[in-house]
Amino acid sequence: MAAVRPLITVHSASGAPLPDASIPLPAVLTAPLRCDIVQSVFRDISKNNRQAYSVNIHAGKMPSAKSWGTGRAVARIPRVGGGGTSRSGQGAFGNMCRGGRMFAPTKTWRKWHRRVNVTLKKYAVASAIAASAVPSLVMARGHRIGDVPEVPLVVEDSAVSGSKKTSQAKDVLTAIGAYADVEKAAASKIIRAGKGKARNRRFSMRRGPLVVYAGGNDQERAFRNLPGVELCEVSRLSLIQLAPGGHMGRFVVWTAGAMASLETIYGASGKRIPIPAMTNADLGRIINSDEVQSVVKPALRPPQKRLRKKNAITNIKALEMLDPHAASLRRKSAAAQAASKTKRDAQRASKRAVSKKFKDQGSKFYSEAMAQGDVCEDGTFGL
Repeated sequence: MAAVRPLITVHSASGAPLPDASIPLPAVLTAPLRCDIVQSVFRDISKNNRQAYSVNIHAGKMPSAKSWGTGRAVARIPRVGGGGTSRSGQGAFGNMCRGGRMFAPTKTWRKWHRRVNVTLKKYAVASAIAASAVPSLVMARGHRIGDVPEVPLVVEDSAVSGSKKTSQAKDVLTAIGAYADVEKAAASKIIRAGKGKARNRRFSMRRGPLVVYAGGNDQERAFRNLPGVELCEVSRLSLIQLAPGGHMGRFVVWTAGAMASLETIYGASGKRIPIPAMTNADLGRIINSDEVQSVVKPALRPPQKRLRKKNAITNIKALEMLDPHAASLRRKSAAAQAASKTKRDAQRASKRAVSKKFKDQGSKFYSEAMAQGDVCEDGTFGL
């Protein structure tokens, strides 16, 4: 919610606060800030100033074409008749054909406008007005308010209505510290990307301060030439100006008469001020308070971790829990098998040693016999 202050200071055209000219804070500036409602309403009402467009109903349907039908091994798309030219026999009308119509041609009877609930629209405007009184939201939106003495900023009526020339309006905005936002808007002016630059919207520029006044509009000729500056009569406040793009926190310069009029426009004798769903939006503080924690159920203990069931046939520890004697017999059997395996391994090793010994003797004899050479080469046969 917006910060509640009992009084708002009124500043003069020179920027100095006026003594004994404070204004009570209007109740609408304490309305709940609902960015979801503001964005939804803005999206719908911004569609209500669109101009209908469509392609020509005859576009892509001008040639004289007729399908050849089946039996000629070609597609059944309509084809241009005639002969003697490359155009004859070519497909026509279809969106896949050269020179054909588009798929689903646009129509002017599309649903362009959106109906917005009046109560919801009033809620969104009240939220946007309240958001303009929160300095953090105004700065988050990109406005330059470092030199502004107070937010919401209220100036005397003569400071705005007495400005007949743009130079006088510039001096007033400079004195109250709002001209830095005007310079920011002027520096942001760029040529728009796309075809919009050829459709009477060549330049794009950020928004500057919004001057809200009460009564006549004599001051509009002075302020309208300042880049980014907009004016609005307090009884005709629009969400399009209070929350451009659906983003709350527009920097608003109020006149004293406009700020006083908010008390009559909203309240018991005027439009209903939205009631916040929660007076304290700090959920963590509410949940952890002693009042709530004393009546809630205690926290549940985590479920006990269950051990995985073991198979007693393959797991000896599980078997021991079921039948210790059977587990003892299995251990003894396993020990006997291990001892038998050790004995067999020793016997096998001794046999392999003896076999290796005789094999080495045969190899030695063979190598010595080969070293003697051929015993029959002298004809004596070794005798």
